[in-house]
Amino acid sequence: MANTYIDAGSVDALVFLHGFCESKQVWAEFMKPLQQQFRTIALDLPGHGENTDATSSYSMESMAEHVKAQLDGLSVKKCLLIGHSMGGYVSMAFAERYGHMLNGLCLFHSSALPDTEEKKENRSKTIDYVERHGVVNFINPFVEPLFYQENRLRLKAEIEMMKEIGRQTPKDTVLGALAAMRDRPDRAQVLQEAKYPVLFIFGKEDGAVPLEKALEQCHLPDNSMVYFIGKTGHMGMFERTYETRKTLQKFAETIFVS
Repeated sequence: MANTYIDAGSVDALVFLHGFCESKQVWAEFMKPLQQQFRTIALDLPGHGENTDATSSYSMESMAEHVKAQLDGLSVKKCLLIGHSMGGYVSMAFAERYGHMLNGLCLFHSSALPDTEEKKENRSKTIDYVERHGVVNFINPFVEPLFYQENRLRLKAEIEMMKEIGRQTPKDTVLGALAAMRDRPDRAQVLQEAKYPVLFIFGKEDGAVPLEKALEQCHLPDNSMVYFIGKTGHMGMFERTYETRKTLQKFAETIFVS
């Protein structure tokens, strides 16, 4: 059976969920320094990475159920859940159903809000494009704009890694995930009712989660921390590795370290 997760370190669990057309590998290097202090787990979401088991649904709720099953299998009772982009949408669906399992939540370039009508239309256009032209033709121009322009030359190897992961994502997964992201509900209420601390990490140049959308939600939880990073797009784990990891570490320490 394929290894659909990375699990290292011990004691308090930090669980990382990747984004659309990504895999657990986007977190592999990012997590390593945290393993001295925490148990770090990165999962492959259904249809992504090495998680090739057939699935009938790519809805955020269905993927959240998969996360729950994997955490049960890894004997994780409670955790700090970190979701990047689509992984954040899955995290919100998980929080709605299993909030009692969360010590904390981090939306890492992500949102509890639904797609705007314009973005829904763009998702539908992308579905049509992938159906007609295939995954490779979609991924090659898709990845680079996720990074802030000034960071692209410095992160050429990381961009190529992301493209390679994306090109290996099955067409059914790409189409299913696009439709599921488009159709996901508003989960702002989940943030408002959160009984745990929430960390928001936003890139100031992130086209996927614009600043105005970030500002609409970061005040909703009773207990929240917010980190806005300049000269950063949608991929802070690569674009600002030290800063985002240190912010996450400090947040985890406020939760777990007495």
